Amino acid sequence: MSAAARPELSVVVPVFNESESLGDLHHRLTQALKQLGRPHEIIFVDDGSGDGSADVLRALHAQDRAVRVVRFNRNYGQHAAVFAGMERARGDVVVTLDADLQNPPEEIGRLLAALGDGVDVVGGRRVSRHDPWLRRLASWAVNRVTSAVVGVRMRDYGCMLRAYRRSVVDQILACQGVSHFIPALANTFATSVAEVPVAHGPRAHGGSRYGLLRLLGLNFDLLTGFSLLPIQVVSLTGVLVSILGLGFAVVLGLRRLLIGPEVEGVFTLFAILFFFVGLQILALGLIGEYVGRIYQEVRRRPRYVIREVLE
Repeated sequence: MSAAARPELSVVVPVFNESESLGDLHHRLTQALKQLGRPHEIIFVDDGSGDGSADVLRALHAQDRAVRVVRFNRNYGQHAAVFAGMERARGDVVVTLDADLQNPPEEIGRLLAALGDGVDVVGGRRVSRHDPWLRRLASWAVNRVTSAVVGVRMRDYGCMLRAYRRSVVDQILACQGVSHFIPALANTFATSVAEVPVAHGPRAHGGSRYGLLRLLGLNFDLLTGFSLLPIQVVSLTGVLVSILGLGFAVVLGLRRLLIGPEVEGVFTLFAILFFFVGLQILALGLIGEYVGRIYQEVRRRPRYVIREVLE
């Protein structure tokens, strides 16, 4: 492709059952990009939608030459969809955006303005969030854990409205690991990151696919996918528990010698036993998670299977 035809800006939009929002999204996104005055492309990645989103995307592709469409054969998850869009993005800057319009496309200009010299990644920070309090609490926990694991503090890792320089995108695409949490991957490669406040509106259609359990699962994935800290903490806890157990056994032995047999404290012993058993189960679960990741790595299965590409 010639330099003149290559877009400066690529917008990647993962789509899953958003047929009712796509028309409005395309209109607002196109208007916002025209105001920026940069050559651009819009890459919609259909993550196995079953509600007619594919037909809407085909129509948008037919009417707008800037629209490109990638369709998966089934649902692989939001980050796999973003990864597929980044693989086909040609711009010097790649912006990711959800299709539900909770983050307005008009905020893209604010991200690009913050992408100055030395800044490789700009993340949006949702203000006045229109989400249930339980969802916000889980997001807060994910943000704290991600900041600690990655070593780059950000207040909102969950906001999909983000901008990446081409150098960071290339590093992300070169990763062959199982973990696909792109904001965390990007921040490990970026020289400098910035975060800007962006608007957040209510979801007009459908419901969020990131419920409490999925957010907690993402938290666990971050812990085991980006750090050995959990298994190291469990090992240290095992040493401390062993020391405490030995001390407890010495105390019980002395009591038996000095006081004699006694039945008081049986329930306390059971409580302590259950606590130790719980720690053992937690340790086995963490070990299983790491072993499972090794198993996924050695299989080398593709992240996704593409069913259709419209370019």
